[in-house]
Amino acid sequence: MNKIDTMNTLNEKLEALKDLLEIMDELREKCPWDRKQDFQSLRNLTIEETYELADAIMEEDMEDIKKELGDLLLHVVFYAKLGSEANEFDIGDVAKSLNDKLIFRHPHVFGDTKVKDELDVKENWEQIKRKEGIKSVLGGVPESLPSMIKANRVQEKVKAVGFDWDQREQIWNKVKEELEELQEVIEQKDEQKIIDEFGDLFFSIINAARLYDVDPETALERTNRKFIKRFRHLEKETLEKGRDLRDMNLDEMNEIWEKAKKLD
Repeated sequence: MNKIDTMNTLNEKLEALKDLLEIMDELREKCPWDRKQDFQSLRNLTIEETYELADAIMEEDMEDIKKELGDLLLHVVFYAKLGSEANEFDIGDVAKSLNDKLIFRHPHVFGDTKVKDELDVKENWEQIKRKEGIKSVLGGVPESLPSMIKANRVQEKVKAVGFDWDQREQIWNKVKEELEELQEVIEQKDEQKIIDEFGDLFFSIINAARLYDVDPETALERTNRKFIKRFRHLEKETLEKGRDLRDMNLDEMNEIWEKAKKLD
């Protein structure tokens, strides 16, 4: 991307946002599809756009990230337009609410509070949110978050109030304990307990990743993409040889798989 594109003046940025708001007004008035939308109809589309942004970030494609951020910004503007039509709020209210929250939650920037590091910031953040009326440390975790992201978020939040391992190496005993418990219930063939123990094992591994400063969602997605790339190579090589995967044994597939690994 041309670096000049990112060097707009404040007035140019405000003008672009003004144009966006005016375009939204016109779409809402003149486009049959846009006129039909409401909060509920946009919800799933917003989720889809968020995942498309996540894909672009994983690919580190700056042009695509810019495009997907634009799509998400459109949704913010659209929701604000719906709020304005309902006489509940408009884009100005949205921005002001965010500005007030950012200032209130960053007293180390906009006030006299002193912090040493990122951990201090997170601990202050949780205390401030409780002052805002969020009584539970976990009160701000969305119910609809994907399970892995939710587990990581829950663990980060309880860490901010001191509920964490003294030393990160201690987590491995917990992981081993959960694996042993899973193996026991598998031998017992208790289906419900197997599900529960798999969940406990996953939770402990996610906890381990957090303790070693690894984002589990990103780590797993990288492995997903690596596996998909290797498997597609396996399919391609098999087709080029006039073979069908279903007619090959595991040793034959592994031979091609090992070659695919060298292409990473």
